Amino acid sequence: MASLPVATLAVVVLGGLTIAGCRVGPDYHTPKTSVPERFAEQALRPSTKSHRPEPDWWRALDDSALDRLIAEALEGSPDLMVARARIVEARAERAAVAGEELPQVSATAAYARQHGSANVPTGTPPGGLGRGINSNLWFAGFDASWEVDLFGGTRRAIESADAVLGAAVADRDDAELVLIAEVARDYIELRTEQRRLAIAQELLQVRRDQLALVKAQFDSGLSGALDTARARAALAESEAEVPQVEAAEGAALYRLGMLVGRPPEGLVVALSSTGPIPNAESDFPVGLPSDLLRRRPDVRAAERRIAAANARIGMREADLYPHFSLTGVAGFESLYASNLLSGPSRYYAVGPSITWLVFDAGRIRDEALAERARTDVAAAEYQKIVLGALGEVETALVTYGRSRIQRAALEREVAAARDAASLALRLYGAGLEDFLTVLDAERTLHTAEMSLAGAQQDTADSFIALIKALGGDWPGSRAPSPKP
Repeated sequence: MASLPVATLAVVVLGGLTIAGCRVGPDYHTPKTSVPERFAEQALRPSTKSHRPEPDWWRALDDSALDRLIAEALEGSPDLMVARARIVEARAERAAVAGEELPQVSATAAYARQHGSANVPTGTPPGGLGRGINSNLWFAGFDASWEVDLFGGTRRAIESADAVLGAAVADRDDAELVLIAEVARDYIELRTEQRRLAIAQELLQVRRDQLALVKAQFDSGLSGALDTARARAALAESEAEVPQVEAAEGAALYRLGMLVGRPPEGLVVALSSTGPIPNAESDFPVGLPSDLLRRRPDVRAAERRIAAANARIGMREADLYPHFSLTGVAGFESLYASNLLSGPSRYYAVGPSITWLVFDAGRIRDEALAERARTDVAAAEYQKIVLGALGEVETALVTYGRSRIQRAALEREVAAARDAASLALRLYGAGLEDFLTVLDAERTLHTAEMSLAGAQQDTADSFIALIKALGGDWPGSRAPSPKP
């Protein structure tokens, strides 16, 4: 007869292990997404080469100062610190959920001094020791419980936690991509404003020289007072433009400082010397639209959120079924400390238990229905992000292609305008043209140079936008990111 409880427990355990593979709720399948076979603007991409890009894609801009700024931003950005902490949080929560599959064991030790009450019958707890009887109670033992995950509720919880962790890692990758792109854009804007400032200062000096020439012409009787007035007005126009461009340069510098996490004073020293606008001429494979599902971290994060929501359906539906547990206690209990750990002081109790939320079935079904709705929301968000990614790539492709064409045309315009301005000034000096022709040629050159600087910025910005739209990094081209 003594072997009956052991046999019963064995049947419960073996039965639980036999059906432990059962999981309620829908199994997750990667969503099917309809994407085109190729990008509509793929013919405009910069190259048909198929080699992989540099792992650190921004190095294609070939600017060591930008490389240093991006390294600083990756090290000290508060946004990245938040994203990395989210990964640590998700890992810890996943480990906590996984721990629910293991037996839960707790140790307890206690001592109590008891005095028997004279006003209750002997044997009535807690004071029924007998009139005036005093005793000590020593106790040490373990409590253990293990819920057999028959219907997969815990395994669904682990599945959801794994997906949440995957989404957190993808969010970190996305935060890195956005940060690098923003640092590069602000750096390019800074260099563009510095170039515009140099152009404005060059024109300012030219107009000072022109005013001196016009005064000399006027004093010699070779020009009238109107030319002198026009030269003064042109000089004042340039003097007014310089501080406006200086303000734009300062604003770009301060925005860059906020991204990098450095005080503006330090950046002013580091970036005080004017540098060229980074040239965005790089060959890289655009790939296929289907590649975006792997390349883009925001798409990967959205897919993982569907998986997490889908697993939570099973977590809720598992509560519709009974929960089977094995519980046990074992320890030593004695009235005397001297024999507490002796054999006669031992005790134990072990047995199965069943918990079933019979009257909560309606609430549980409603919660499961809500999780299904959340899964549908996550799936719709995923489709929206994929469509947005496709649109971003198409837009970036056409913008990058057109900006390069525009820049080439402006380079030719600047060369021609420079020749025209030089010729107009020589003709004026020889008395063959009036000063209005000189001013018109100088304004045309100035406008073309400013437009070229803007086109160089646009080309670099559109290059960054294209890389960002494609996902920034190519799977397998970069070493795994270090754990936070």
